[in-house]
Amino acid sequence: MSDVRPMIGDMPADGWVDKIAPAAARPYLKLMRLDRPIGTWLLLFPCWWSIALASQGPWPDLWLMALFGIGAVVMRGAGCTVNDILDRDIDGKVARTAARPLASGAITLRGALAFLGLELLIGLMVLVQLNLFSILLGVASLLLVFVYPLMKRITYWPQAWLGLTFNWGALLGWAAVRGELDWAPVALYAAGFFWTLGYDTIYAHQDKDDDVVIGVKSSALALGERTRPFLFITYALTIGLVAVAGLLAGLSWVFWPLLAVAGLHLVWQAADSDIDDGADCLTKFRSNRHFGWLLLAAIIAGGAFGHG
Repeated sequence: MSDVRPMIGDMPADGWVDKIAPAAARPYLKLMRLDRPIGTWLLLFPCWWSIALASQGPWPDLWLMALFGIGAVVMRGAGCTVNDILDRDIDGKVARTAARPLASGAITLRGALAFLGLELLIGLMVLVQLNLFSILLGVASLLLVFVYPLMKRITYWPQAWLGLTFNWGALLGWAAVRGELDWAPVALYAAGFFWTLGYDTIYAHQDKDDDVVIGVKSSALALGERTRPFLFITYALTIGLVAVAGLLAGLSWVFWPLLAVAGLHLVWQAADSDIDDGADCLTKFRSNRHFGWLLLAAIIAGGAFGHG
């Protein structure tokens, strides 16, 4: 199935937001990228993997899975809102982002700040449903969330900071189930870090020409033609560290063949990505949703047939 859709810059043209949302709400829904859910999936999957990994029964806690789903939507939206507030002048200079609500003037800075406050309030309401250790751990993630948009001005490796930020759920999901941390979620967090380094480097190749013009940095610019071997390394580390997490959590034999299938998806990404074709980069980036489901199935199946 093709991911190609009519676009206005990086926003879907005539998507569901434009079709069914009230006119006054549309700029805010686009600000939080509700019309582009891939970022929510990439934030959510480490949470779900961790909840499943920590489960001491045959199935993960569906109530926790739902809570983390809501949390991922609003906190991904908050991260996008912070990003667009800080980048509103830069976005206006780049064709792909000039139509974003803040850059285009569809939302005022005051309106964006008020909306950010609402998103954070909803996120807090979700967070306080968890145990105290999880609440403190979740609050600690806000430093990563708010600082990330500045990283591309400072380092060629903002993708590394994104990896630290987007995979915090690998720690938080386990903590929500068990009220503590262990080495298994730490290994899963490290695996997610390298996964993000890979997929967001692919994503960054879409913007490398504009990034040079406006003076921001990315791993795509740092790596250039060395991207493909870098992807093989980061994705190998991803699968290796997930394997360590599975061993530490005592997952059964069923986990291993399913992990291999998920690993083959990453091999395909690394081997087939065309870093000079923006459309292909976006397709490969979005395909990480499939990897997320494959790995979730592997962890659930490995736990259903026996945890250590």
